[in-house]
Amino acid sequence: MRSKFPLAVLSAAFLAVAAPAWAQSVKGTVTKVDPAAGKVTLDHAAIPKLDMDAMTMAYPVKDPAMLKDLKAGDKVDFDVDGTGGAYTVTKIQKAR
Repeated sequence: MRSKFPLAVLSAAFLAVAAPAWAQSVKGTVTKVDPAAGKVTLDHAAIPKLDMDAMTMAYPVKDPAMLKDLKAGDKVDFDVDGTGGAYTVTKIQKAR
């Protein structure tokens, strides 16, 4: 009987290397901020982890306070979660 230990180690090593790619921020430009609705419209690069092409789309934000210092034209880095088919910006900051 063959041990499954090497496969488990290999799988863990793969996940350790791949995890940073899943956590990468997406680059985009703010085109509209709607604090009342808790949404930001972003013209963004492709989001491979969500199998999403580059596009302009309005996203709800996890915390409306994230919108406080944003305005149209700001270059940003952001994270978006696609759990359950609903996309939500979980982190956003002005690009450096």
